[in-house]
Amino acid sequence: HLLLFLLFVGPFNCFASYSRATELFYSLNEGLPAGVLIGSLAHDLRLPTAGGQHPAALRPPLSFTLASHGLGGQYVQLDNRSGELHTSAVEIDREALCVESSGATVFGGSSAISSSSLSSESCLLLLDVLVLPQEYFRLVKVKIAIRDVNDNAPRFPVPHIHLSVPENAPVNTRLAIEHPALDPDMGTNGVQTYRLRDNYGVFTLDVEENESGERTPYLIVMGALDRETQEEYVTVIVAEDGGTPPLVGSATLTIGISDINDNCPQFNDSQLNVTLYGNSSLGTHVATVHAVDMDLGSNAQVTYSYSQKVSETSRDLFYLNESTGVITLSTKVDADTPRLHRLIILGNGPGCIPAVITVLVTIIKVMMRPPEVVPRFIANEMEGVVYLKELEPINTPIAFFTIKDPDEKYKVSCYLDGDGPFRLSPYKPYNNEYLLETTKPLDFETQQLYEISIVAWNSEGFRVNKVIKVQVLDDNDNSPVFSEQLIELSIEENNVPNAFLTKLHATDADSGERGQVSYFLGPDAPSYFALDKTTGVLTVSTQLDREEKEKYRYTVKAVDSGFPPREAIATVTITVLDKNDNSPRFINKDFSFFVPENFPGFGEIGVISVTDADAGQNGWVALSVMNGSDIFVIDTGKGVLRAKVSLDREQQSSYILWIEAVDGGDPALSSTAKITILLLDINDNPPLVLFPQSNMSYLLVLPSTLPGSLITEVYAVDKDTGMNAVIAYSIIGRRGPRPESFRIDPKTGNITLEESLMQNDYGLYRLLVKVSDHGYPEPLHSTVMVNLFVNDTVSNESYIESLLRKEPDISIEEKQPQISIEPTHKRMESASCMPTLVALSVISLSSIALVTGMGIYICLRKGKRHHRADENLEVQIPLNGRINLHMLEKKPMEISNI
Repeated sequence: HLLLFLLFVGPFNCFASYSRATELFYSLNEGLPAGVLIGSLAHDLRLPTAGGQHPAALRPPLSFTLASHGLGGQYVQLDNRSGELHTSAVEIDREALCVESSGATVFGGSSAISSSSLSSESCLLLLDVLVLPQEYFRLVKVKIAIRDVNDNAPRFPVPHIHLSVPENAPVNTRLAIEHPALDPDMGTNGVQTYRLRDNYGVFTLDVEENESGERTPYLIVMGALDRETQEEYVTVIVAEDGGTPPLVGSATLTIGISDINDNCPQFNDSQLNVTLYGNSSLGTHVATVHAVDMDLGSNAQVTYSYSQKVSETSRDLFYLNESTGVITLSTKVDADTPRLHRLIILGNGPGCIPAVITVLVTIIKVMMRPPEVVPRFIANEMEGVVYLKELEPINTPIAFFTIKDPDEKYKVSCYLDGDGPFRLSPYKPYNNEYLLETTKPLDFETQQLYEISIVAWNSEGFRVNKVIKVQVLDDNDNSPVFSEQLIELSIEENNVPNAFLTKLHATDADSGERGQVSYFLGPDAPSYFALDKTTGVLTVSTQLDREEKEKYRYTVKAVDSGFPPREAIATVTITVLDKNDNSPRFINKDFSFFVPENFPGFGEIGVISVTDADAGQNGWVALSVMNGSDIFVIDTGKGVLRAKVSLDREQQSSYILWIEAVDGGDPALSSTAKITILLLDINDNPPLVLFPQSNMSYLLVLPSTLPGSLITEVYAVDKDTGMNAVIAYSIIGRRGPRPESFRIDPKTGNITLEESLMQNDYGLYRLLVKVSDHGYPEPLHSTVMVNLFVNDTVSNESYIESLLRKEPDISIEEKQPQISIEPTHKRMESASCMPTLVALSVISLSSIALVTGMGIYICLRKGKRHHRADENLEVQIPLNGRINLHMLEKKPMEISNI
């Protein structure tokens, strides 16, 4: 029953422990650097620490972990052990995070937070932190309120603000400025006041705040305005926030004074006196009246009319143009026409009392009739205007003129008056007929309208003018012209899409549609460049990469709308400017160099090759050794790696370096590479003999030792490696009663007895052993003296030591040690079997005889040595009182008869 109860209750206990949740609230300023302490979760949750009552050994360590790595997690660093929360390297910008204007803005958490309990300026980072182990487990919801600092100046959305005020606006008129300044900061750090730098004595500003806290500036009129005195005021509006110190922003404020109809037309004169000859032709200009209205637009329009006091006769004789105020002769002057006319003309404006001017026209009676000029037009003519196309050929006829005297009493002549490429010449064979024609092609772009006069006069000096206007018609004879034939542009790489490059400009001297220019890309332009057909704005739709392509060159066309269309071509060159967007790149991520040891200091170990795709300063690369800089140095320019000192493989066989490459950009980019330096061994260490430790030590060898027994060994080591550390042992010098009785194994250094020792073999044996390595190019060696004392016992040590102190007379045998001997199969095959069998038989019989003799000898001496058995146990005399560590594993050897 107890087991069932625990199984039932256990899951609920686990659920209860995981359901505990705690909230912690912190606040900090925006823009703090990395490492600023926000709070300690362990302290604020009152969790046991190392200084608590319970021993630390009995309490498992606490662990703090962010439950999710959302947006909020990038702004903080949580110490997993201490629970301390610090700011990270990512700077917190409250204005970038909290873009909502009202309510609490929460980042980093998966659950929403009600804004009812928070102020309208709250900006929170929400973190979920798990506390482990199980006995302290809880889910901690950490709320971090980001406090605003005054790090943003007010900014107007447009640099120029235009405001219109009617000139009759009364004092204290309030006009809202539609583009108030914006400040991302909150509260008092936001926009507080506005002011004008120059109010001209007629303006001031006021600020109104609505329920949502938005402040709107109002322009207040403080004095009388008159558009005719000053039609525009230009000043600067300044917005200031409430920070300490305050920050300001400004924009240009243009106040335009709009017109009202507060002025009426006025004539400069009150009366004009005009004289008109009675023989004047119809349409003769009599006079022009002009009234001025200081208002603008429709308020300044003036129309002209006769007063009701003007007689019908004068009205019929003189025509008044109501728009221009021009008075012309409309009917013939005859004998019944009055000689004096009083023309009262009114200048009418909207809502105004008409202005009045009087024109007195006096007609002078002429007895003779003037010459007549009768035109007959060849070119197109309408209402006295002749229309000619430009580029018409020379001598294009315009009109015939017949010159005659109505009374046929006087001789009449004529000539052409006025500038222009025209000629009036008699048309023979007819009298009084004249032809008007061109003298050179007309050019619309040079001059569009010509006004010439055909002047006829008789012998009495009476003159008549016939005015002819020649209108030149435009033709599509001009191609568009670019302001620059070569358009050189530049843009930084990694530009934003659809970046503006330039606005092309081409002009066409033709008029109308013929002068309208459209822009097109040439066929050699890449597809990601775009040119607006109408405005000529050139853009690039994609990001450009200088490392991919640095220069672009293509053509653009300007085409007019004439028929057939004409075009112009210009060349666009675009240079992509470099940005530091490429890190240095090593040709390999890992470099390995093999260097012989004892390499001289500052010798070249190897070259580290690195490239940077950027250009100029951004592509300049500096190399440095990140570790091991006290031993190694690298040439920044050439990338040559060197060692400051000679390297010894026996001290360290390899080195691992990290090389950093930093470019010259701002900010700089870098990369690293791993360098492995392996030292190659050279034969610079001779073998080191560890045993025997002294040339003065000796070893007692009993005469009863059997042939083949191990007597002692020579032990040596070599600090080199490979073949430089392969050691061979050889006896190069011998001295003793029968020195050839001992041999040494060339591989192991073991010295063994070759032959049985006889009575006359007693004495001191001195063997000079050569220990040699197999180094290249020349092996190195060491020598050691091995002393063997053949006797039953050591009865006089001082005597032996005196023998050892004497300089041995040993001849050196120049033999190279042979570690392995390869059998020579060819000799065995070529030799006869019979000599081999005979030799083996002789050796076998000799061995049997030797063994039998040694057995008899041993039996005879066995009884004599029995009482000295205890003395024979110690057969090896120590060579030295201090034993090397290499000898700790070697057991003392016992040489006996067995």
